[in-house]
Amino acid sequence: MSFNQKQFNSNLQQVREQLSLQVKLPTIPLDIFETLPSTNQTLWELLSQGATIPRVVIATQQTAGRGQWGRQWQSSIGGLYLSVALAPHLQASNSAHLTLCSAWGIARALRSYSIPVLLKWPNDLVLLGLKLGGILTETRVQQGHINKAVIGVGLNWSNVVPESGINLKSFCQQQSNPQVTSLEMLAAIVLQGLLSGYQYWLEFGIESLLPSYLELLDSLGREVIVDGKPGIITGVTPTGELQVTFNYPTASSELCLKPGTISLGYKGVGKQ
Repeated sequence: MSFNQKQFNSNLQQVREQLSLQVKLPTIPLDIFETLPSTNQTLWELLSQGATIPRVVIATQQTAGRGQWGRQWQSSIGGLYLSVALAPHLQASNSAHLTLCSAWGIARALRSYSIPVLLKWPNDLVLLGLKLGGILTETRVQQGHINKAVIGVGLNWSNVVPESGINLKSFCQQQSNPQVTSLEMLAAIVLQGLLSGYQYWLEFGIESLLPSYLELLDSLGREVIVDGKPGIITGVTPTGELQVTFNYPTASSELCLKPGTISLGYKGVGKQ
């Protein structure tokens, strides 16, 4: 499956108009590959060889894709695998900002194309309760600050998906007037969405972005069990922790959970 760069460039302008982007996003050098071990890994290698930031790498297949916590990411042909290199100059303790603003920006962009995407904490994109895609943010820290970041996005287009996943092409084909019709258009939407989310965060900060992020959080108000106790998901902190509130007969308490300490699972398939 080949990726048509000319079509992608045309789609970028169409997406910009669809999203009514007021801020002109930068034109970013782009490298397109049919097959790679990992778009994140390749982008880090390009940076080590002197590539400038920002930069984008896209592949139609990965042989060694990575997910959160070192898990292997299934990256069969037909999916979108895209990584963006940025230089945020952000305190290392606030690294979650990059995932939050990227996921939010991509979800909003897809929703503008009548795709009702929601966000699953901490880094997934969800459609109809199933996993549409995920984000992996990797950083380089110097003197307590992130000076380089690579944000990787894997999103299901026409590739085979597991039980917990959903493929966007199939979803669009069931719509009477599908607006996303190709991998190239999807790549343009994802890239413009990611960059617009990042730009919004740069201008207005995480505190301004969070309320809108929470409107798209699929688990808000959901009951979860933590250490054997039932609680309700009430939000996400500016540092990316999940807020869970426990109500007792005489008082209530709140716990902030770091990513990796609880799994929220997917619709109809149990915990993942």
